[in-house]
Amino acid sequence: MTEPLNIGSHDLPITEELAAFMRTGWADTRRVDVAALPIAPWAAKRRAALAARFPGERLVVPAGTLKVRSNDSDYRFRPHSAYAYLTGAGEPDDVLVIEPSGESVLYVRPRSPREEGQEFYRDRRYGEFWAGRRPDLAEAAELYQIECRHIRDLELEKPARVLRGVDASVDARAPRGQGDAEFESFLSEMRLVKDEWEVGELRSAVDATVRGFEDVVRALPQAAGQPRGERYLEGVFGLRARLEGNAVGYESIVASGSHACVLHWIRNDGALNAGDLLLLDAGVESDTLYTADVTRTFPLSGRFSAVQRQAYELVYEAQEAAIATLRPGARFRDFHLAAMRVICDGLRDWGLLKGSTDELMETGLYRRYTLCSSGHMLGLDLHDCAKSRAEVYLDGVLEEGHVLTVEPGLYFQPDDLTLPEELRGMGIRIEDDLVVTSDGSALLSSGLPRRADEIESWMSVLS
Repeated sequence: MTEPLNIGSHDLPITEELAAFMRTGWADTRRVDVAALPIAPWAAKRRAALAARFPGERLVVPAGTLKVRSNDSDYRFRPHSAYAYLTGAGEPDDVLVIEPSGESVLYVRPRSPREEGQEFYRDRRYGEFWAGRRPDLAEAAELYQIECRHIRDLELEKPARVLRGVDASVDARAPRGQGDAEFESFLSEMRLVKDEWEVGELRSAVDATVRGFEDVVRALPQAAGQPRGERYLEGVFGLRARLEGNAVGYESIVASGSHACVLHWIRNDGALNAGDLLLLDAGVESDTLYTADVTRTFPLSGRFSAVQRQAYELVYEAQEAAIATLRPGARFRDFHLAAMRVICDGLRDWGLLKGSTDELMETGLYRRYTLCSSGHMLGLDLHDCAKSRAEVYLDGVLEEGHVLTVEPGLYFQPDDLTLPEELRGMGIRIEDDLVVTSDGSALLSSGLPRRADEIESWMSVLS
């Protein structure tokens, strides 16, 4: 059965003569130089571990589908993270199946042959002339080191555990099982501890992010005169992300002045005022889809004012305390609690809060000024492994190979009358990416300065 073509409403009909003409006269472009992707042996180990966790069961993991942005224009495709983790592949509509025997089969949409059909030149969604070349079955098998079959041969009527909510057509055809929720959780949990290859990809993403932050500081003089200076800087970082990676790993937060008090400020349409701080939260996503997540807060003038420095140094000390807790066997929540104790001490010393640190930690009054948790797991997703059970993630303990962010902050809202006027409208966050090692942790983002005086020196050299 031939699938209908995705043809634009304003396209002209194809005559029989043109259809015949389009089927002939093409060179053989089959690739003979295909090499296995570096991820292939690692993905094979992961599939084996997944099969061992659910022995004798059929497991179905879809890549996901294209999503419409507007009319006949789609968003750029990104596969589901579990699918990417298990295959290294990245085309829409494909499906990984692990059979009860443990054998893995990748069902893909191969490139359409020129000598048959019209997809390659008429289909706006999948046609090679519209969307680019896809590998054929032999090429895909070599790239991913897995048996590949045509997606039209996929049978979903058999009992299986299915990763649901990713591909509606798979959900509709596959019988719903009792173990799908457990399957989804394990697919998330198995990514908690990063292997050597993953840590290398994250290092590369962080290194590119460091260069992106340097680009932003160099661009400050040009951006300062723009009505939307934040957006200018967003574009500067985005250029680095596209040059060295797949894209940004999430929408960049470029927040000047009081915009930094909005935790997920992504409008990025504000001007840059010399006396304000700039909070930049951004990360490059590697071509293999691993993302960095780094935040720096720096003075647009190049020098912290006295009150800005006071607030910045409190956040820095909180981050230092949090990082010091990271080691195998420590509870995941320990680093956040350590940071918040420092924040409580500082806010009390400034006269903003009253009571002992223990009392403030119990009542949570400090959260008026800091709002959110101080970090999360990092990897293929910005907030990685989010479907994991609480007992193995949020309430679990750290292990060697965990990669996480540490990002305490202070957010003094511009209309908060509990604050002295000089603090209102100031937002500060310092965020770094770390990998847990056998005896502590390693700072992946050490290429960027963290101390206030180091920030000033860094800006002076780059400007």
